[in-house]
Amino acid sequence: MITYPERLTPGTVAVVGIPFDAFSSFLQGAAKAPAQIRRVMHAGACNLCSESGIDLADRPEFIDLGDMDIDGESNAIESIEATTSDLLNRQIRLISLGGDHAITYPLLKSHYKKYARLEIVHLDAHPDLYDRYDDNRFSHACPFARIMEEKLASRLVQIGIRTLNPHQKQQAERFGAEIITIAQLEKTARIRLQGPLYLSIDLDVLDPAFAPGVAHHEPGGLTTRQLIDLIQHLQAPIVGADIVEYNPGRDFSDITAMVAVKILKEVAARMLEIPPDLA
Repeated sequence: MITYPERLTPGTVAVVGIPFDAFSSFLQGAAKAPAQIRRVMHAGACNLCSESGIDLADRPEFIDLGDMDIDGESNAIESIEATTSDLLNRQIRLISLGGDHAITYPLLKSHYKKYARLEIVHLDAHPDLYDRYDDNRFSHACPFARIMEEKLASRLVQIGIRTLNPHQKQQAERFGAEIITIAQLEKTARIRLQGPLYLSIDLDVLDPAFAPGVAHHEPGGLTTRQLIDLIQHLQAPIVGADIVEYNPGRDFSDITAMVAVKILKEVAARMLEIPPDLA
């Protein structure tokens, strides 16, 4: 469960686990991800320094609040939204560890209430724009359809996509989503963002060679280096982020867990660069 420190300083970057995968298709297991990411992060095989030189271990404004309590499927969306809203009202910024990608919809509902104008950079093999999937409007294949139809973001940029089917292409056109497929990756250098920015990272944006521990392997993805470089060069203040779809049951030697830790460190470092008054 979430543990609240006595005092949360405005601008604190907090990690929160959301162990939820009930809306996954094909294969569940992502609910076990937050615990495994933490275990690997603190196992002693790596330190908590980012590539920019920020040592998260020495930064009191970087904290781990533990995991949300998700009580079943029926009220999961409402529960995630309510808990996230409470945390954001404490003037902190969140990095949420999924869980499957269904969690991004309630997370964005909360962030929209705090930041009236949000841009999203979504890194994924899949656009997750289905109107419904397996007869579920809240499936992990649908969050960005819900987000955009409710106008929770002013802009959606999707990078690394390599499974765009006709229905999702139509949805992207309907919502004005800007899709940069894996074959168009050079276009990322020309992205101009104003922010505030929400960053959503599905680990299957990476090629399975770099991240085998995901439910939906999609060959031909980014390298870990490309993903890190992209995060480091985003020219907008990141006010919230999620890292989702890690499935420990499909991992080998904690390769993907270590990738998740690496990405967490780089995202946290970027978020700590933001002045507290943007919290």
